[in-house]
Amino acid sequence: MRLTFSTILITAALLSLVALLTAPTVQAQVYRYTDENGIIVLTNIEPDRNKVGKVENIGCYGTCIKGVDWYSTPLKRAEFRQEVRAAAELFEVDEALVRAVMHAESWYNPKAESRAGAQGLMQLMPATQARFGVSDPFDPIDNISAGVAYLAHLMVLFENDWELAVAAYNAGENAVTRHGGVPPYAETREYVRRIGILRARYKG
Repeated sequence: MRLTFSTILITAALLSLVALLTAPTVQAQVYRYTDENGIIVLTNIEPDRNKVGKVENIGCYGTCIKGVDWYSTPLKRAEFRQEVRAAAELFEVDEALVRAVMHAESWYNPKAESRAGAQGLMQLMPATQARFGVSDPFDPIDNISAGVAYLAHLMVLFENDWELAVAAYNAGENAVTRHGGVPPYAETREYVRRIGILRARYKG
């Protein structure tokens, strides 16, 4: 296959993005814009919008968490609005909590996959998918329905304590039960803090 200069640049940009999203020490979010030559540029440095025109913040999720200001990171209120609202009402789970979890887990990317094997919008592990009858983890309705059903189960299990519920979503039910509260894992405690910030913002 003959590679054009533009193709090479786009490929390099995509490889840089992969490294950016998987590196544990990433300090920023990811921005995308099209330059004057029509080439898609992906960068962790916020571009000057007056010079490059339209800039899209494509977010930061998974291991890309260090340095992110969760008080100002862009929210997504319109994406999957009907699906989230329907599942939240059906399973009687706070819609803001559902959106916060989806934001933290995948930044609303239905094709997201983690290195641990979690998939889709709510980043469901294979065991959770089997438990809640997921046929296609990348189908938004299937994934959201199962993820919210799981959150509803955790809310009942931990007597409507959302912090314990999301800690269990992150670290597992047994870990929360065993420690009698949020496990003393740095990742889980940061996850609970992050969800708390996002939940409050989505409520607003």
